[in-house]
Amino acid sequence: MSRRTLLAQALGPIRLRHVCGAAVVTIAAALAACGGGGGTTARDPGDPSGGGVDLPALPAGFPSPRIPADAPVTAARAELGRHLFFDIRLSGNGRQACASCHQPDKALTDGRMTAIGSTGQAHPRNTQSLLNVVFSPTLTWANPSLLLLEKQMEVPLFSEDPVEMGINDGNKAEVLARLRGDSRYPALFRAAFPDSAGEPDWSRIITAISAYQRTLYSGDSRYDRFLKGALTLTASEQRGLTLFFEEKAECFHCHGSFNFNDQIVHAGSRLIETPFNNTGLYNIGGTGAFPVGNRGVFELTEQPRDMGKFRAPSLRNVALTAPYMHDGTIATLEEVLDFYAAGGRNITEGPHAGDGRRNPNKSGLIGLIQLSTQDKADLIAFLRALTDLSLASNPALADPWAGTANSFRTTLPSTAASATP
Repeated sequence: MSRRTLLAQALGPIRLRHVCGAAVVTIAAALAACGGGGGTTARDPGDPSGGGVDLPALPAGFPSPRIPADAPVTAARAELGRHLFFDIRLSGNGRQACASCHQPDKALTDGRMTAIGSTGQAHPRNTQSLLNVVFSPTLTWANPSLLLLEKQMEVPLFSEDPVEMGINDGNKAEVLARLRGDSRYPALFRAAFPDSAGEPDWSRIITAISAYQRTLYSGDSRYDRFLKGALTLTASEQRGLTLFFEEKAECFHCHGSFNFNDQIVHAGSRLIETPFNNTGLYNIGGTGAFPVGNRGVFELTEQPRDMGKFRAPSLRNVALTAPYMHDGTIATLEEVLDFYAAGGRNITEGPHAGDGRRNPNKSGLIGLIQLSTQDKADLIAFLRALTDLSLASNPALADPWAGTANSFRTTLPSTAASATP
């Protein structure tokens, strides 16, 4: 039975215009009608080991990613990037790794309302997942101009406000010296960059971590297995699927791609759309304002129409990535559904008081939605079916420093450090 037939059966009364209509929803890239990955493991013929190292498999139904010609992804570069990603020595104070905020057991988020940098500074925004980031044309909550992973990587490494990894001109040499002092890195750098003589530098570090990030796929949820005909969704999950992709709940408008968001780029992309939307989360004093320091695209453009505009995140693994929204101020999936069903959030007291439902800059896609208690339960069931249980055993997400002092888990709070991905 074809995936299209399976989906048509699950959608029931929904006309397939929701699947085939180019302007509506490209569910699983129109069920991979455009071609795409077959779930096979890619070999790296250029790997210095002789091509015997595997790159992670592209999930079935996913299109081939667009990789910059001057930054090819090799298994050796990805392996070096994995070591760097989990290594706490790659920070100003030697106690924070990339993985400190992008933890495997939380779908590469951190479970916090907002991120905490290496100096203890709280960030204004919630940590986004890096899974399937290779398919994202923009790379932050609210910067339409940050389009390349290599450029984005400079932000967490070197940002001064807010401080993330805490690397600066005063400690750059010290950080590199820590890496040079480890016996693993010379061979890893030589394999990834044969012209490097095993010496780390910032350009190669950034290139390697970016290569690793481009291999972080997630596409083995119950929903994906359903599309392949490998299982049947529960009755509640099927009803939730129907609601998700029809006009009643309208979720698909912003979360209708194969990655369940509305910004996608891949090797076959011709027209790339990068929408940012105001969802009515705030309307301080009835003026349309969002909290200072967290005003979305407006902070870059200073255009009133951009106040409160943020990127819609992927809903893959959404059950693992609480709390929600750009500032982490909604705690549960149930509360998220209530927020969207109400057409925004009404804050009745405090410094942020205002009725977001009436925000003058709110997207026209956000309006009152009539959902019953059963509708909400079914949508939650479907959203939970987007969880990729294989993440716990994904070797690409395994900490190569596990059990050593260099592991990111050595500096997490005890409850987080004891968790097992």
